[in-house]
Amino acid sequence: MKKTFLACAAALLLPVTAHAASVDLTGWEEDGFHNSPSAGTWTVQPGNDSVIQSANGNPTVFFESGSNSQGTALSGTIEVQTTGDDDFVGFVLGYQDGEMNSASADFWLIDWKQIDQNHLGFAPRGLALSHVSGDVAAAGAGNFWAHTGTVTEAERAANLGSTGWADNTEYTFELTFTASLIEVKVNGVTEISFTAAENGGNLFTDGSFGFYNYSQNAVRYAGITEEAVVPLPASLPLLLAGFGALGLIRRRRKS
Repeated sequence: MKKTFLACAAALLLPVTAHAASVDLTGWEEDGFHNSPSAGTWTVQPGNDSVIQSANGNPTVFFESGSNSQGTALSGTIEVQTTGDDDFVGFVLGYQDGEMNSASADFWLIDWKQIDQNHLGFAPRGLALSHVSGDVAAAGAGNFWAHTGTVTEAERAANLGSTGWADNTEYTFELTFTASLIEVKVNGVTEISFTAAENGGNLFTDGSFGFYNYSQNAVRYAGITEEAVVPLPASLPLLLAGFGALGLIRRRRKS
């Protein structure tokens, strides 16, 4: 009986995920802050699962318009292939077409700055998660630079919160996005794990995954794959508690 309980518990704890599939980036498109045509130049590379952003300009997002990414995990590599600058690279989650120019934006920003810098306000080095909400169309780029106004910082990374990215260094990333969880791993280490409970109990709105650059050129995102994330059953804690109680009863009977 004990072995049966343990086998059932182990089976319930095993995550159910689909096989990771390569993401075809040919249908993705760019949104530039305030519709700036020079904000970003995103060039999809041969194989269609990697892209290079070569412009040094305003905030820019590269995403798949019309897609909803909740319940999936995106992974791949990111590398700044120059020693000529020190600004922002990263990602967006829950992004909808045009939100870089919206009066009612509502998406999440994961950005990574190489060094501390005063420019349009103070931007500290390191990796952070921020909520972009409200009238981005009327805001200045300094909101993205200093995480102020329409850009509200929610959490800094556990290990890279005050550590900048290195030049010509490839990092692996894994992003998990559900209605109740945003998780970011860098080189296999969980750096950010932010829940809806920490968001005031508000679930995260759905939308696209996307790549993000601000004032940083020569950034390569490569080997992009995506897989489904199947949450554990809500009844799991009760089932495991039941297994524990039955085990306790069995031990008492033996004694």
